[in-house]
Amino acid sequence: MLNPVRGALALLFTGLLATGACAREAAPVAHQFFQVTLPTSAGKPTAGRLLLFATEAKAARAAARDGKVTEVESSPFEPQGTAVAAREVERLAPGEGVLLDADDQAFPAAFSKLPPGDYLVQVVLDTQHDYNYHGRNGGDLVSPVVEVHLPSAAAPKLALTDTLPTPALWDLPERYMSDTTRKHLAQAREQVQPVDFVSPALSAFWGRPIHMRGWVVLPPGYDGSAKVTYPTVFQTHGYGGDLHTQAGTAAMIFGAMAEKQLPPMIWVVLDESSPTGTHEFADSVNNGPWGQALTTELIPALEGKYRMDGRPSGRFLTGHSSGGWATLWLQTRYPKVFGGTWSTSPDPSDFHDFTGVDLYAAHANVYHRADGTPYPLVRDKGKVLATYETFARLERVLGPYGGQMASFDWVFSPRGADGRPVPMFDRDTGAVDPAVVAYWGEHYDIARRLKAHWPDLKPDLDGKIHLVVGTADTFYLDGAAHKLKAVLDGLGAKSDFRFLPGRTHMDLYVQGKDRQGLLKQMAWEMYAVARPQSELKRVAVNP
Repeated sequence: MLNPVRGALALLFTGLLATGACAREAAPVAHQFFQVTLPTSAGKPTAGRLLLFATEAKAARAAARDGKVTEVESSPFEPQGTAVAAREVERLAPGEGVLLDADDQAFPAAFSKLPPGDYLVQVVLDTQHDYNYHGRNGGDLVSPVVEVHLPSAAAPKLALTDTLPTPALWDLPERYMSDTTRKHLAQAREQVQPVDFVSPALSAFWGRPIHMRGWVVLPPGYDGSAKVTYPTVFQTHGYGGDLHTQAGTAAMIFGAMAEKQLPPMIWVVLDESSPTGTHEFADSVNNGPWGQALTTELIPALEGKYRMDGRPSGRFLTGHSSGGWATLWLQTRYPKVFGGTWSTSPDPSDFHDFTGVDLYAAHANVYHRADGTPYPLVRDKGKVLATYETFARLERVLGPYGGQMASFDWVFSPRGADGRPVPMFDRDTGAVDPAVVAYWGEHYDIARRLKAHWPDLKPDLDGKIHLVVGTADTFYLDGAAHKLKAVLDGLGAKSDFRFLPGRTHMDLYVQGKDRQGLLKQMAWEMYAVARPQSELKRVAVNP
């Protein structure tokens, strides 16, 4: 599921649709329009998805530390806190403008239906159609934040005056770095090796060169000419991650190894982002054979270049959220290749509990239960922050590509007649398509696969599944983990499931003052499998 970084940076405003001080009556407006222009100074035409954001002005300024609001943004953790409207722009030349009908594609409601009052608004031109995944990104055009009164008979005017810069891969946010990472960052930048591999299988599928990217983190003191080999960990990220965020992960891992907080291993930190969301290293009719490409192309190429322990007992997997599902899938789909997965808070591994919804139930609906009550999707400390429906409706307005729900379709669904994946559920009603779910279940329900094929899988898989999740997981992913455990227990399989009391999707790795304590613990467990005779021990960090 979601990467916490984007949510942490978003502005969280509440009560947008609530009545209150702003509930003064106003004359009804048929539709609310905005005039958006591209200044002549822009230099060249552009195109993309135009996104308009609006939030109640008084609340926004009260939430800002200095009362100044420089960005108006939506958040999946508070989806109804900001109104969003959208339209596609095929071509916008310098000096020209377009009218945005803020009632046509809007969330949570048409802008003409918003409570009358003063709002802060900002418009963004998403030039790469990746807002659902990355948010506003390098190359996007943005306007200043302005205050307007809505509804307005005249169309408020906004200008796309600024182009957002693209950050360098190693331009890491200072606030997310530990002291250890910061101490060894310069050395990490010199020694971490980039991965840029053109996959024959994926290129054949897409009809153009497809790159597999990531970073190879070599242990300090690594000597490519020595005979020693190192256990290798293949790690990947959750939804919202990419090569840039993985550079931060690589720097953290290098620093931890330099301080001997991690055992000496080679880490392959993989980027699983794509224009469709996260491909999750699944072999998909929509995204292509990513699992095949990893196991039969990239891993052999890397093992031919670096001093990696090429035995299954020397290859390990770990990942969080969507990366947790990816590594759990790779271990169960390719059990002879890997010596174990340590998957944390994985996306649903049993589709009887798809973030709380039984997709196999008759007349299943992801928006509401049979009694009409809504299905929650995002929670924190016992409070529901977003329902399945609000989450999906916001995603649809932000754009057709890269959203979490659309990403699941691209990974799991059959391909439709139009060449796109068939949606698992109707975005208007929430009704589940049982034919699509049948395809999902047959191909990607991990619990179902284990149950159906355990006699064949057991010799290569028994004892290799390690899963950690919080009992208060932000996206209710502990439910599917319990069901997967029940299936494995019923098969008499050896497995390691840990349900950490009170932990969420966001704080699962924290141990004491160490934000990456769980990762380090799991790494030492992997090392013990690969090097059972080693006397190396874990070094505690700020216990």
